[in-house]
Amino acid sequence: MAIAKRYDFVLFFDVQDGNPNGDPDAGNLPRVDAETGVGLVTDVCLKRKVRNYVQIVKTNGEVSYPGYNIFIKEKGVLSRSIAEAYKNLNIDLDEKPSNESDGKKRNEKGKAQGDEVLRGRDKMCKDFFDVRAFGGVLAIGANAGQVRGPVQLTFARSVEPVVALEHSITRMAVTTEAEAEKQGGDNRTMGRKFTVPYGLYRAHGFVSAHLAAQTGFSEDDLKLFWEALQRMFDHDHSAARGLMTTRALIVFEHGSALGTKNAATLFERVDTKRVTEGPARKFADYQILLDGAPVKDLPVVVKI
Repeated sequence: MAIAKRYDFVLFFDVQDGNPNGDPDAGNLPRVDAETGVGLVTDVCLKRKVRNYVQIVKTNGEVSYPGYNIFIKEKGVLSRSIAEAYKNLNIDLDEKPSNESDGKKRNEKGKAQGDEVLRGRDKMCKDFFDVRAFGGVLAIGANAGQVRGPVQLTFARSVEPVVALEHSITRMAVTTEAEAEKQGGDNRTMGRKFTVPYGLYRAHGFVSAHLAAQTGFSEDDLKLFWEALQRMFDHDHSAARGLMTTRALIVFEHGSALGTKNAATLFERVDTKRVTEGPARKFADYQILLDGAPVKDLPVVVKI
């Protein structure tokens, strides 16, 4: 059953001695706002971690549980997944449409048309958690249209400016025989590593009941999404990312699909406070406040 209420939420997470989201156009430096020095983590990065978590908990061996496959995944071929959906619907995209209202002939072999696109779209929403949650452009390959997802996230921004440090690192080996000969037996490879000493990041998110009705995003899906936000960093550790942890999740649950207050007003009820002086280097240097009171539980659900 699709969700019936609107939700807005605030997510806090931190990074210690790691690169939370490198920019490939800047040599993989941590992303920052060039004018303020505030650290950035993209919404795409956060969605990736949610997808990875769902893939872990909803997979039996290498097979995903029904309805919990992931569309955007490592080594995935998007057009192949869409073609598979039509195959499972018994729609032959090389023959004329089975329903004459969709046309008397196939406009382009291998391409869906008319109501076939809607059926393909619904099938993709049913089979893939991330399509059901985040939406996606499915107008590729066999064409299943476009889905606007009910769950949307903003960029995360650090609550204070961050410093990007550059470290020289050494590997006691070389890649090829040619490199070994060139270095005369001194098999060392120099490299660079970028980290943020510490940063507390804040992201905002929105869950639309109206769009959930279109994709079939259910109460169980929502529960899994909240769980993923809390635990996604526990299953995403790497040397590059250092120590990343979800610190607070504050969910505003409205009493209806339309909601009762605008999101900006609700988000203003959440604040951070520095409780130490000097550069922040740990979460204990901050307090997260809801209506002026420290937040201790995870998550906190506020009914509106």
